[in-house]
Amino acid sequence: MSKPLLFATAIGLALPLLSAPTPAAAQSCEALWYQRNEIYKAQGYCFRTQRGIRAFGNAGCQYDNVEEVPLSANQRRLVAEIQREERAYGCPR
Repeated sequence: MSKPLLFATAIGLALPLLSAPTPAAAQSCEALWYQRNEIYKAQGYCFRTQRGIRAFGNAGCQYDNVEEVPLSANQRRLVAEIQREERAYGCPR
């Protein structure tokens, strides 16, 4: 087999492995999701998804719109950083 063909075959076999979510990424996605939403919960966000409601509940919630949740500048920076990490891992939205 020629070197270019061998290289192309190796790349073709490796691509599915590179795009598949790894257990570490899946675990990180879960941790990042929880960390981000924990910030929103602490500030009174009312969760809409079953996942959010199961994890945090809606007792005492005050804000239906995530944009209305009063976050400090530091909390906004942290949420933005978490979202960047989620995108980098390819976490589901």
